Amino acid sequence: MTDTYRHQGLRRKLVETIKSKGIRDERVLDAIGKIPRHLFLDSSFTEIAYQDKPFPIGLGQTISQPYTVAFQTELLEVKPGDKILEIGTGSGYQACVLFEMGAKVFSIERHRELHKKSKALLNKMGYTPKLFYGDGYKGLPTFAPFDKILVTAGAPEIPDDLLKQLKVGGFMVIPVGKGGSQVMFRLKKTSDSEFEKEEFGHFRFVPLLGKKD
Repeated sequence: MTDTYRHQGLRRKLVETIKSKGIRDERVLDAIGKIPRHLFLDSSFTEIAYQDKPFPIGLGQTISQPYTVAFQTELLEVKPGDKILEIGTGSGYQACVLFEMGAKVFSIERHRELHKKSKALLNKMGYTPKLFYGDGYKGLPTFAPFDKILVTAGAPEIPDDLLKQLKVGGFMVIPVGKGGSQVMFRLKKTSDSEFEKEEFGHFRFVPLLGKKD
């Protein structure tokens, strides 16, 4: 679990890069500056781990571009103590960003192999979000309601089950769309049945998968 001065210097440059692209939340930038992203990647990618790019992590999945991680996190308006549901653990990097910001993180992954891998890595790193293997479309009703919900894969539509698990006053950030790109939405739950919806441009995500393997 090596984190050298060189890695730390590359992280500082990465933070400056995403800051130059418009990320303003200092707590988001601080979290990204602390987390050793190279540990989440296959060893062949360690030299380029701090480029602002997504990289494959196996099973057709990716670790998201740091700017995208920062953008989604900033939209969530994370506060210390927030109970956050993440749909799509993947490498575990996004869960660590939320955890660094003081959130109580519940994260669900559809691929059993990725779930096991991220759980082992995060334990070694000292991060302790609650990680689950399951169907992201169904969320985690046992632990609902959540202050915030973050979906880190492209959904063809907004899952009703997730909307039900969001607290009134809470935010959901989700990329929605079929095919090659999605529109980033932020929904604020204003009552048990009403939502305010905002759009924040186009992004590219791997598809959100249903039904556990």
